Amino acid sequence: MTLEEKIAQLFGVWVGASAEGAEVAPHQHDMEEPAPLEDLLPYGLGQLTRPFGTTPVDPALGALSLLRTQRRIAAANRFGIPALAHEECLAGFAAWGATAYPVPLSWGATFNPVLIEEMARAIGRDLRAVGIHQGLAPVLDVVRDARWGRVEETIGEDPYLVGTIGTAYVRGLEAAGIVATLKHFAGYSASRAGRNLAPVGMGARERADVILPPFEMAVREGGVRSVMHAYTDTDGIPSATDERLLTGLLRDAWGFEGTVVADYFGIAFLQTLHGVAGSLGEAAAAALTAGVDVELPTVKAFGAPLRAALAEGLVSEAVVDRAVHRVLRQKAQLGLLDADWDPTPAVLADKDAATSAADAGTAGMDTATSAADAGTEGTNAGTSDTNAGAVTGLRGTVDLDTAENRALARRVAEQAIVLLRNDGTLPLDGERTPPRIALIGPNAATPTAVLGCYAFPVHVGSQHPHVSAGIELPTLHEALTAEFPESEVVTAAGCDIDGAATDGFAAAVELARSADLVIVALGDRAGLFGRGSSGEGCDAGSLALPGVQQQLLDTLLDTGTPLVLTLLAGRPYALGRATTEAAAIVQTFFPGEEGTRALASVLSGRVAPAGRLPVSVPRLPDAQPATYLAARLGRATEVSNIDPTPAFGFGHGLTYTTFDWSQLVTAREVADTGDEFTVACTVRNTGARAGTEVVQLYLHDPVASVVQPVQRLIGYVRLDLAPGEEAEVRATVPAHLAAFTGRDGHRIVEPGDLELRFSASSTDARLTARVRLTGPVRTVDHQRRLHANFYVTHRQERSNAA
Repeated sequence: MTLEEKIAQLFGVWVGASAEGAEVAPHQHDMEEPAPLEDLLPYGLGQLTRPFGTTPVDPALGALSLLRTQRRIAAANRFGIPALAHEECLAGFAAWGATAYPVPLSWGATFNPVLIEEMARAIGRDLRAVGIHQGLAPVLDVVRDARWGRVEETIGEDPYLVGTIGTAYVRGLEAAGIVATLKHFAGYSASRAGRNLAPVGMGARERADVILPPFEMAVREGGVRSVMHAYTDTDGIPSATDERLLTGLLRDAWGFEGTVVADYFGIAFLQTLHGVAGSLGEAAAAALTAGVDVELPTVKAFGAPLRAALAEGLVSEAVVDRAVHRVLRQKAQLGLLDADWDPTPAVLADKDAATSAADAGTAGMDTATSAADAGTEGTNAGTSDTNAGAVTGLRGTVDLDTAENRALARRVAEQAIVLLRNDGTLPLDGERTPPRIALIGPNAATPTAVLGCYAFPVHVGSQHPHVSAGIELPTLHEALTAEFPESEVVTAAGCDIDGAATDGFAAAVELARSADLVIVALGDRAGLFGRGSSGEGCDAGSLALPGVQQQLLDTLLDTGTPLVLTLLAGRPYALGRATTEAAAIVQTFFPGEEGTRALASVLSGRVAPAGRLPVSVPRLPDAQPATYLAARLGRATEVSNIDPTPAFGFGHGLTYTTFDWSQLVTAREVADTGDEFTVACTVRNTGARAGTEVVQLYLHDPVASVVQPVQRLIGYVRLDLAPGEEAEVRATVPAHLAAFTGRDGHRIVEPGDLELRFSASSTDARLTARVRLTGPVRTVDHQRRLHANFYVTHRQERSNAA
């Protein structure tokens, strides 16, 4: 390959599929100048950026558009190499008409990796079916400050939960044949004051023990094939130029063999935002040397500036060769270099009209020298042919929101709903079903209240207000009306999500006083860069509810009508008086297109609440940042007037039944620093309803050579128990799980006393086993054991078994 041909494999072009099935068109964006495809394609092309996620397009016609473009790309370069196409899939395939699943924070709330892997397989199948190869998910950033706008995209505030759920997502996506992409590597979520893309000031130990473990787990256990660098700098070093991170740790230590891709415009940001490069050429040389292989979303630094940097000797061609080898190896793994490669995606494989239209569009493209001109002519001819028949025959024939997808989205939403408080008002079944329900709040009748900022109807659809959402989005009012057909459900907004007006309060109060029960629907509006209260670039100054929502909530509490607070949000918020005065509080984190139905079914009791908090709910809005992973001085003390104690801690969640925890067994109380312990307990459902308990195992290290969090999660298991049923939970805990980064920067296991706490949440330890590690201080590396092994034995209570 010539140097031009090699460089061409190292960048993408941002495109949009044609709504008429014609070839893709370069995307117009204020941060880029679209390069003419005819100038690029004779040398080849590395990636196509977001062909489905740029504008609303019928999935079948989008697949046809991508098919025709891939044939043009392959025909235009002398090696016949097609592009790798990538898409966002943070909460489902970000395409018009595709299923909108719950956001990652809801994945964390399920504490159910098996379910999340199943969801990821379904998302991957849809991506693959229309010709996509790579998905830009999951986000493995650990929440360090819930004011950060992208909290909704994360899995939670605990690295073990993030790692296990995120790795499950990776396995599912990769099993479907899609290249998963870990992001953002590393430290993006630890920006100062929770501001998007702000500098990161954490030390090496926090990075090693909190931020990096989820990425390490996904690399070791998930089979992930791509990693995206973070925008941020840590202690002055941008991730995109951090060779110790992208090469020394990721590749040399962890053994990662895939591609490292740039976050969008991240290489140019080295010049424009970080100021560590004087030109785009210097930025390209620094990123490529550090280990970034592919520039996304479009060619900017890795084009002419990279060629100039090579000519100036700022980077060697051997570094280009290294990146090209990784890119081509990945394309080979995907079958894109096979002699019999066929770009026809599965959804078009049996549609003769589509194939005919694609063939017509690529006619005359047999030689590389005439590919550009013939491609233009082919586009026109293909468009005409498509309009003549293929469009009519294909439009509406591809379903990316099947009944199976919706049922899966419903299950994830149901398992992610967290019951924070309940005085017995819930569930609303039997005699407790109120004749008249007042549903009040800005999210009461808003279809998109269940969607995060990367869901297509919000992310792209908001720019096309005259185009339908493409999926069914029942409002909470519609869901409650269907769930409680014998009740009268009346509604009022009361206020906007983030507005200051209170003129709707009077009507809301009147409605509340006339009702038997008030259900309040508060929370967020997802958006981008300040156009919402949650989402990328929508950071919060405090964790008070946006706008005047808290004032509305307090006003409704004053009416004296029993009040159930429901939250459709992207982050946790302080809830003021409601934490002690509301009859019940139900938390959801943007639960997706089936979210309102799932919420209604939990309120009625038809579905039992089973979620647990992946992030703590604060008691005070301004005691930030705070997570449960705090050292002793990070908690409430007598030397500070700010109390960060949460209203509801990480891992908290109630059910409609009760559980008894007993029979703690410590099979081994003393072990070597390289050995393991075994501890066990029994959990029994003592109530009259079936329910789910999540047994969480925390480790407390009373004395260590460096300051440690008071406790940290090292394992968990979900138990679904019928009334009277009990289960013995036995955990084998390797001493490696007590490892931390020592004073010299190496990960060590120290001898000494430990506590293993069987807990219902980070604030509710039920049984504590005290054990001791003996022997020498042991140094461990990336081959250390990462998990406790859980064994569950179910038993029915004898009196019920008869």
